Amino acid sequence: MDSPVEIPFRSFIQLKPEENTAIYLQLVFEFIKAIQTGFLPEGTKLPGTRILCKVLSVNRNTLIKAFQDLESQGWIETLPNKGTFILSQQKQKSQTQYTFAKDQNQSELNLNTGFAFQRSTILENPTEISNLPYQFNDGMPDLRLVQTDVLARLYVSKLKRRKTSKTYEQIQLRSHLNFKTHFSNYLNLTRGIRISTSNLLTASSHEISLYLVTKVLISPGDKVVVASPGYYMSNMTLTNTGAQIISIPVNEDGIDTKRLKEICETSAIRVLYLTSNYHYPTTILLSAKKRIEVLELANQYGFVILEDDYDFDFHYDNNPVLPLAAFDSNQRVVYIGSFGKSLPSGFSYGFVAGPSDFIKELEKHQNILEPSIDVLKEQVLTEWITEGEVHRLSKKNKKIYKERRDYFVSLLNEKLADKIKFKVPPRGLAIWVEWLADFNLIKFQKECSNNGLFLPKTILYQTKNLTATRLGFGHLEKEEMEKAVSILKLSLETVLS
Repeated sequence: MDSPVEIPFRSFIQLKPEENTAIYLQLVFEFIKAIQTGFLPEGTKLPGTRILCKVLSVNRNTLIKAFQDLESQGWIETLPNKGTFILSQQKQKSQTQYTFAKDQNQSELNLNTGFAFQRSTILENPTEISNLPYQFNDGMPDLRLVQTDVLARLYVSKLKRRKTSKTYEQIQLRSHLNFKTHFSNYLNLTRGIRISTSNLLTASSHEISLYLVTKVLISPGDKVVVASPGYYMSNMTLTNTGAQIISIPVNEDGIDTKRLKEICETSAIRVLYLTSNYHYPTTILLSAKKRIEVLELANQYGFVILEDDYDFDFHYDNNPVLPLAAFDSNQRVVYIGSFGKSLPSGFSYGFVAGPSDFIKELEKHQNILEPSIDVLKEQVLTEWITEGEVHRLSKKNKKIYKERRDYFVSLLNEKLADKIKFKVPPRGLAIWVEWLADFNLIKFQKECSNNGLFLPKTILYQTKNLTATRLGFGHLEKEEMEKAVSILKLSLETVLS
């Protein structure tokens, strides 16, 4: 990692004196966002307060107050005669998940409202928006490939059907059960899991599914193991439960199971959060040997495996690797995933598969968040599944995305072969690229922006021993890929020179 003075704090610590929020609170929020998104990696040593005050143009007492708040929440640690460091494992106390400004004057406390409220320092949205002509993301599908005409035809046909004498509640219940029946059969067929409707919960999004599971499964103080590097959105959701997050490294064949066992021998682990088939962000596949080890450890030490299969729809081989849930004979796996990521916004689904009693408990909480069912949407998707339209669309899209992956790989090899290393992923819409040279990714991001290419901060990963980027290709056509990779090459040459 760069020395503290060389870290470009002004590029990611954005203070707005014109706002009513106290500057010290703005500092707290901005530092937490920088830690969560990886701009201040674990173990980073911060410069002294006098130096940092000059860099950020703030009063020293204000900065000290912000650091005291950050330290009390467990984000930083000050060691006598050594300095201030970003903690390797944030051990936030459950009662300090929110910052409550009790010592501010009334105008600062209310923040332009007539009442006080809790402000989350965890759920800050790191998403960025840019109008630059070329953009990378972390692996999103191309919405231009959506077959809106087919969906529109099905929707119109449902709306034109004759009215029934049944009540809306009867229609809703019957329609939802019919959808769950066909959807569970679809999951059994495509993913090799063995579930019935009682083992399945469907939600409006993958994020809602994850939120519901963590709400029911995790209590404040529980120990949750995650891979590092990991997915910032799921880490935010898990941290928001008040859990103690424990990170374990990812090797060439998946998470470090030896380290996992060591942790289990000294601590009571509640949950292992795992993206086994396509680890986010590195795209590494958990090996068969480690799959068996993880299931055995869960059975031996009694923790729950929260398996997130977020990108199953995009695999390019004829025999996709099945999730751990397909081999779970001890009901230790809660399997969450997404469906219909290639469909128009509003048609995709999140789902949870698990023991029936657990699903019933999830439904109680879902009835508060999502009390109503979109009958037309479920009827349309049911018809798509029964008519085989989902399989046809999936097959067509996988062919297109495989061609894009292969072309993107050829461009990386052609223009950046001596600057990067990567493996061709068998699934997904992104490639994990590790840069061989030592340079600052924030400076690289700015140079790309100057040349018309947007790299969001959420795809940049930099630590003492790693400089990497997760480059999504699914949303790019060939000409767009060519231009984007050319800008990468040009910008890298500029930064290195």
